[in-house]
Amino acid sequence: MSAMRHRPLAPPGVATATGTGVGAGAGEHGDSDDNNFTDDESSPLTHDIYGGSQRTIQETKGWDVFRDPPIKIETGSTANQECLELTIKILKIFAYVFTFIIVLTGGVIAKGTVLFMTSQVRKDKKMEYCNKDLGRDKNFVVRLPEEERIAWIWALLIAYALPEIGALIRSVRICFFKTFKVPKTGHFLFVWLMESLSALGTALLMFVVLPQIDAIQGAMLTNCLCVIPGFFGLLSRTSKEGKRFVKVIIDLAAIAAQVTGLIIWPLLENRRELWVIPVACVMISCGWWENYVSSQSPIGLVRVLGRIKEEMRYTRYFCHMFLSIWKILLFFCVTLLIYWAQGDEPGNLFTMYGDAFGPHKIIVYELPAGLGGVLPDTLESANIDTVDVDAAYNTVIYVLLLQIFGSYLCYIFGKFACKILIQGFSYAFPVSLTVPIAVSFLIAACGIRIDDPCFFHDTIPDYLFFTSPSNFRFNNFVTEQMAWAWILWLLSQTWIALHIWTPKCERLATTEKLFVRPMYSALLIDQSMALNRRRDDQADVKTEDLSEIEKEKGDEYYETISVHTDRSSAPNKPSIKSSDNITRIYSCATMWHETKDEMIEFLKSIMRMDEDQCARRVAQKYLRVLDPDYYEFETHIFFDDAFEISDHSDDDIQCNRFVKLLIATMDEAASEIHQTTIRLRPPKKYPTPYGGRLVWTLPGKTKFITHLKDKDRIRHRKRWSQVMYMYYLLGHRLMELPISVDRKDAIAENTYLLTLDGDIDFKPNAVTLLVDLMKKNKNLGAACGRIHPVGSGPMVWYQLFEYAIGHWLQKATEHMIGCVLCSPGCFSLFRGKALMDDNVMKKYTTRSDEARHYVQYDQGEDRWLCTLLLQRGYRVEYSAASDAYTHCPEGFNEFYNQRRRWVPSTIANIMDLLADAKRTIKINDNISLLYIFYQMMLMGGTILGPGTIFLMLVGAFVAAFRIDNWTSFHYNIVPILAFMFICFTCKSNIQLFVAQVLSTAYALIMMAVIVGTALQLGEDGIGSPSAIFLISMVGSFFIAACLHPQEFWCITCGLIYLLSIPSMYLLLILYSIINLNVVSWGTREVVAKKTKKELEAEKKAAEEAKKRVKQKSMLSFLQSGIGDNGDEEGSVEFSLAGLFRCIFCTHGKTSDEKQQLTTIAESLDTIKQRMDTIESAVDPHGHHASRHGRRRTASGGSKDHHLLQSVAEKSGDESDESDSDTSAEPKQERDFLTNPYWIEDPDVRKGEVDFLSSSEIQFWKDLIDQYLYPIDNDPVEQARIAKDLKELRDSSVFAFFMINALFVLIVFLLQLNKDNIHVKWPFGVRTNITYDESTQEVHISKEYLQLEPIGLVFVFFFALILVIQFTAMLFHRFGTLSHILASTELNFCKKKSEDLTQDQLIDKHAVEIVKNLQRLQGIDGDYDNDSGSGPDRIARRKTIQNLEKARQPRRQIGTLDVAFKKRFLKLTADAENNPATPILTRRLTMRAETIRALEVRKNSVMAERRKSAMQTLGAKNEYGITTGAPVNNNGGLPNHRSGRVSNAGISIKDVFNVNGGPSEQIYGSNGGGTINQGYEHVIDEDNDGDGNSLRLTTRNPHSHPQVSWSQNTNGNNLGRL
Repeated sequence: MSAMRHRPLAPPGVATATGTGVGAGAGEHGDSDDNNFTDDESSPLTHDIYGGSQRTIQETKGWDVFRDPPIKIETGSTANQECLELTIKILKIFAYVFTFIIVLTGGVIAKGTVLFMTSQVRKDKKMEYCNKDLGRDKNFVVRLPEEERIAWIWALLIAYALPEIGALIRSVRICFFKTFKVPKTGHFLFVWLMESLSALGTALLMFVVLPQIDAIQGAMLTNCLCVIPGFFGLLSRTSKEGKRFVKVIIDLAAIAAQVTGLIIWPLLENRRELWVIPVACVMISCGWWENYVSSQSPIGLVRVLGRIKEEMRYTRYFCHMFLSIWKILLFFCVTLLIYWAQGDEPGNLFTMYGDAFGPHKIIVYELPAGLGGVLPDTLESANIDTVDVDAAYNTVIYVLLLQIFGSYLCYIFGKFACKILIQGFSYAFPVSLTVPIAVSFLIAACGIRIDDPCFFHDTIPDYLFFTSPSNFRFNNFVTEQMAWAWILWLLSQTWIALHIWTPKCERLATTEKLFVRPMYSALLIDQSMALNRRRDDQADVKTEDLSEIEKEKGDEYYETISVHTDRSSAPNKPSIKSSDNITRIYSCATMWHETKDEMIEFLKSIMRMDEDQCARRVAQKYLRVLDPDYYEFETHIFFDDAFEISDHSDDDIQCNRFVKLLIATMDEAASEIHQTTIRLRPPKKYPTPYGGRLVWTLPGKTKFITHLKDKDRIRHRKRWSQVMYMYYLLGHRLMELPISVDRKDAIAENTYLLTLDGDIDFKPNAVTLLVDLMKKNKNLGAACGRIHPVGSGPMVWYQLFEYAIGHWLQKATEHMIGCVLCSPGCFSLFRGKALMDDNVMKKYTTRSDEARHYVQYDQGEDRWLCTLLLQRGYRVEYSAASDAYTHCPEGFNEFYNQRRRWVPSTIANIMDLLADAKRTIKINDNISLLYIFYQMMLMGGTILGPGTIFLMLVGAFVAAFRIDNWTSFHYNIVPILAFMFICFTCKSNIQLFVAQVLSTAYALIMMAVIVGTALQLGEDGIGSPSAIFLISMVGSFFIAACLHPQEFWCITCGLIYLLSIPSMYLLLILYSIINLNVVSWGTREVVAKKTKKELEAEKKAAEEAKKRVKQKSMLSFLQSGIGDNGDEEGSVEFSLAGLFRCIFCTHGKTSDEKQQLTTIAESLDTIKQRMDTIESAVDPHGHHASRHGRRRTASGGSKDHHLLQSVAEKSGDESDESDSDTSAEPKQERDFLTNPYWIEDPDVRKGEVDFLSSSEIQFWKDLIDQYLYPIDNDPVEQARIAKDLKELRDSSVFAFFMINALFVLIVFLLQLNKDNIHVKWPFGVRTNITYDESTQEVHISKEYLQLEPIGLVFVFFFALILVIQFTAMLFHRFGTLSHILASTELNFCKKKSEDLTQDQLIDKHAVEIVKNLQRLQGIDGDYDNDSGSGPDRIARRKTIQNLEKARQPRRQIGTLDVAFKKRFLKLTADAENNPATPILTRRLTMRAETIRALEVRKNSVMAERRKSAMQTLGAKNEYGITTGAPVNNNGGLPNHRSGRVSNAGISIKDVFNVNGGPSEQIYGSNGGGTINQGYEHVIDEDNDGDGNSLRLTTRNPHSHPQVSWSQNTNGNNLGRL
């Protein structure tokens, strides 16, 4: 430091003599203009932004041009998945086609069966009968009897009632197990009226209208049920809609076409009963009113209905709980009324019910020859013969089942199509085709039946068929059947239901977001699918709106809004801004002692997120597209125990080797991701109350903030790091914003914390899938992905299978039947609003003061956090498609220690949930009594696991080694008891060694058991209980693996899993329970660096211990009090000429002289300590008071640990000084918030030093005082906790042992009496046949296999769990497949790229285009280091030319957006000047038209920037907070940049830099223009004028700087202090 010289500081924003600007811009958190995304393009070209060098170019020596570029290694999340991606695309194509076929087929079948049923309801129906079986030369006619008609009436009633019963069940389930709201009386009555009209109209249509017209007319008439929706849709159009006049004209035409369909047949056929058609159709259309009203309508009545619609979002299920029953009753009553009105006795429906669905006769009439094929009006004449034919009474059931399944499959697959975003082709298209296809089939069928009554003789009973037109011919169809009018009706329905062709729902949208009514209408399935599909009333957000958003202060930081955000509450909360609904993701990682490889994988994942976020931001900024998956991103790492004693002094601290390793690996990780050598700018360093902070700005311009925790200033361990980031991000940075409550609520709901471990590896798509789940369900508090263990060795292979089974079966089951209980902290997404709820974040800060707390709170903190969320009513989900890879323990000891933490915490948290089950079920809609019962079964299996495995081993020994039960029992009980004894008495390393030896022995035994079991199965046969259970288990695992093709090879590790069962489910459980009192982390432990005093104290303690060992001998006890120094003498001793000396009865030699010298030395030490104390009190600015103070002076757990104790209370240990401290050299004064030693550490790089704002410093101080003050090592408190933990351990072990002992005893005693107590197994029966020659008798005997007690336990307990898990896994697989398919795009299944306009092409591939344009690789003329293989290609490599090219000086570009702009500005449609523009990897999109479209957008952006550059720019404000003059961290006015005058001839570079000048560095200014209070920057003359290379020296704390400004010779204003 003495070599550094003071230099004057330049005023903010003014360049110094070296040409470097010191500060610019104000930002609360040091963000500066990073968020403006308006870097000066010249900045990266004239500054080496990485090393702090001022050189404009990078120079390379001619002899040192050889390169070692990073090699792309595909592991973990980056592994080659082309085969999987191709498989998924093939599956999506299959989903398109299959769903289309099912929806269309189901709709046509449902429509046809309904028309078939209504055709049989017509009273006195007569039709020509097939004469094939009765006489070829005769004509027959049949009239349906009343029994047949009644059967079809009941079929229609049942078909109508089933969906309503489904709606009732759904409504009851949601109202009883979830929340509901009671509607207003008036609103309920209106909804009741509309639903009643719909049910009444349906009954009239089914029983009055359709039986009176033929089936073809009936099918066409169903296209005329849109009058009310069309009318309300017309009235709901607002003036804000584009082309409103044209749409209104088409609306009127569509309504007119619908009305013509209602009156055309009554007018033409002049039948009185047909005038029911308009009444029935209008009534039916009332059922879909809700989907077509809007609260934004200019008509007052429609606005009122719109408000009712808004209320129905919350009251729907309460209403339908009653309306479903009412509609069924009303439909039935109207049916009876119609039946009575037609002259029949309504009682017949009940009295003749049995005959209708049972055997009855059909009377067939033989027509006289003279009548020919003409049906007579009356068949009761005496001269007509009759024939009785047995009715095919099951036909009505078959048709009803076809109708039920057809309509249900149409609905369920249609919903599936909407969820996976294939609605256009697989939903709208088949729904629109249903009636045309049905009409086509009916025309063909009726024509064929009329020409040949026997054509369907073997398919349909001859007395049943559709009502066909009389004398039907296809030529008459157009004129007589009104085909021309039907085309108009079909087009009008398509226009009114046009919204089904343009869906706007998000992926995997809920049923409530897709459909208005809870269920479908089975009798009118296609109309229900079209008109019940919810319309998106909110207007689309146009790209032009982005510029308006940017103009709002505070919305600049968030470039766009998500079009998929549910903004239903926005109209009621006008204060909410669009930017508040943007997804904000804070990745929060905890680090401790990770290795380099683990850090690199983590950093690469963050770099990928940074690249993806930058591409999405740039695409919206410059290509003007909307991205529904856009998010803001920021990374926070919380580094536990980040400091250690410095090398030069025990009083100073420095970053430990793990922090330095992180700093050193940043560049390597960035280089691997961007495939070019990258050197990031050194991190900005902040002293903080909790230790320190390092801030990087990544190439994509997202922040990477590392919080370095000093365990002497803030509480360490993972849970307290989580408390830190929760309170910092959600408390300080959100709740302390001066904005409205509604805005805070919206921001909190869309803010997510991505919790990570320091070794996690994932891709951005994995996070997007979790965000999808969050957007889908606002009640979702947390979501986790599929964790894959990474590593090598047998322990990793075991964990591969264990993790696979745990996720495939257990987590999937929890997700489907309830909630996931543990969202692992290594990769999970938490909703900010959920964490901020009562009894979650606040309760998470509970300090562990009881033994139980250490187990539940600290050993499994992520599971406890999920438990708190569940107990507050939030849901926790699992996404199998979101993959993440984490390093797992590779050694046996590390694995056992990890599980030693997990097992007790899992049991404790589940027991806590079960104990609070009643309240949790009440408050959490997703947790039911069934789920609690399932968890109780799993908990019972966990507790009884050791006993069960012990019994399994006993039985396996008997089967494999042919020994009796007692011998097997003894062989197994001895090692178990021995292991328990060792766990109680020996140290951990001995326990683990014994466990490893026993595990190896059990693995060998298990192999023998497997062979023995296989032989036993061969004897017993495939029908034995063991064989069935084994086949079921292996089969379920194999099917699960097949359903997870990406992870199929995990099943190959199943053998290791089987061999490890005794170790993992017996020894591990025992080890965990018996070591319950051990609360250390157990993994990644390293030896901490110690001070000289601590080393001396340890040495002294060792000597004392050695001395105490000697004193414990018998003679020492007898000679107590006599001499304790190192010299020894004996009661009897002799020597021989000094050659040797023999001493008997030794004891310490008493020495009065030595004792006196010791007393004098202790007195001198006491005097020195008191002198030092007085000196420090008199001179508080002396070197004693300014020491860093590594020892805290607070007593155990006191909040006031930072307060100094009084002078008289200082202990001797705290006043001791090391030898180095007593040197005459004066110590530099240091303050941990101003000039701590660690920021000068050369290994931490020479980045800028900045300071937190006063408000943030106060926040951290208050947070530490309130929740995070370090817990002192109070020996008394520690002894109490240790004692309580041992008591908890003892009681737990006793209970655990007794439960298992009783279980083993009961089952084993039953096993001994298996001959008397067993169950005969019905399968695998052996039949023995013997022949007795003496009596000549054949004896046949059957030998049954016995299901023994042990087998009974296995079959009924584990088999039940296996069935539940396997079933849930199948459902979860379907949901995951839906999620994957919804996220997969197929270019050729929507529109061919040739058919897309170039603007549409750019909009579709905007993010991909930007990712290619922003690549850093190749921006400086890099060459491909792997340019081919083979003899010819290798020989043609231009190695020398490339090396010469690499030697040439070049300017570096360091951020992705600048690389994008460099390429974007050079875009031209001239192919000669732009031969290799990297837009997309496909040749298709590299056409001149595509580049020209990009060029048009470039010019548009330039024009907008040119316009904005001419306006005065206001101060940045992230959240739109309007204040007076903005201030910086020091309370001063912000700095003003050297502005440019906007002229007409503004340059392209200036267009992109409206907010920054050329002198502004690429990463912005120093965080708000704050002047470093502890340092002045000094430029070393030996550093080639490196203006960015700041040297730091402390200011004189006693001097008062006087600032004056003078004019230097160069005309620059320089500040002098």
